[in-house]
Amino acid sequence: MEDIYIVRERLNQIRSMVEELGVSLDIPGLKEKVVDLEQLTYDEDFWKEPEKAQKIMQEIKSTNNRIKEYIDLIDQIEDLETLIELVIEEDSYEEYKEIERLMKSIEKTSEEFKLSTLLSGEFDQNNAILSIHSGAGGLEAQDWAEMLLRMYRRWTESKGHEVETLDLLSDTEGGIKSVTLLIKGYNAYGYLKSEKGVHRLVRISPFDSAGKRHTSFASIDVIPEIDDEVDIEINEKDLKVDTYRSTGAGGQHVNTTDSAIRITHIPTGIIVQCQSERSQHMNKATALNMLKAKLIQIKEEENKEKIEDLQGNYSQIGWGSQIRSYVFHPYSMVKDHRTNAEIGDVHRVMDGDLDVFINEYLKYKALK
Repeated sequence: MEDIYIVRERLNQIRSMVEELGVSLDIPGLKEKVVDLEQLTYDEDFWKEPEKAQKIMQEIKSTNNRIKEYIDLIDQIEDLETLIELVIEEDSYEEYKEIERLMKSIEKTSEEFKLSTLLSGEFDQNNAILSIHSGAGGLEAQDWAEMLLRMYRRWTESKGHEVETLDLLSDTEGGIKSVTLLIKGYNAYGYLKSEKGVHRLVRISPFDSAGKRHTSFASIDVIPEIDDEVDIEINEKDLKVDTYRSTGAGGQHVNTTDSAIRITHIPTGIIVQCQSERSQHMNKATALNMLKAKLIQIKEEENKEKIEDLQGNYSQIGWGSQIRSYVFHPYSMVKDHRTNAEIGDVHRVMDGDLDVFINEYLKYKALK
């Protein structure tokens, strides 16, 4: 354990950083915002518009979460300050292990709090819609896509988020060709937007009897879940709507009705599809909101003022620019090519431990 006075100085620096973040977040203003929003819930007509009411309730919850994060962190810092002063006064070293444990916990929590303040985008707090598409290569690539599906499910579970499958195209031989997930949780999009891009796998293929090393690719696309209130006009004449039979789990109903929806936005070439709901109408509504989110993303990236200005075939992700490599052979490593962050244990990452890459990406974007 380092000198107790050095520890106290490090803690003072962390406290100053956290308090500065509290000022930038305007914690008193957030508390007033919660009071104002809660006042709306007392109106007798509040639940007559369920979607609007749910949105307000979610905003209350997310704002309270942010306030609680700050207050809990300050409380932890103050408790450790008290313990340090006690050790200094009594000249006792028995509490050093506890101080060391608390210090590590505060450093980790304060760093996470700092990173969460970088999520200031309009849709960062929203749920995320994450799509996985296998690349060329048949069964090998489809198996890689399924491995990524498991990885993101494990990450979602570790965060306490919910996950719903909106669309799934599996293959009879094995693996998946594509899947679209709705990941429900506070800041889900803000964190998962870092995953958008091409992911590369290098391993000895279990499907190759000669035991040769193979390279496979899969693309990840991430958009925020948006609601019907988002103001963006889409001309019905620009849409090609197809229905098809659902192929996912769901019993006899799913397999015997053409309730699944595929929408093509003709000017841009964007395709969205949904088969999670039992009704064609609900699937279409979900698909349209997915299309809106993609068009908003493109409009922001291209700095266009109108959707009408967007033309061309937008594949969303270019195959030539992988963002991350996962190497199983001849060594174990996962490396992000944007931030140079890397982990030597590929199995740990495949079990959903993505925080190092997500956090480094947020820092990287903040500096750009």
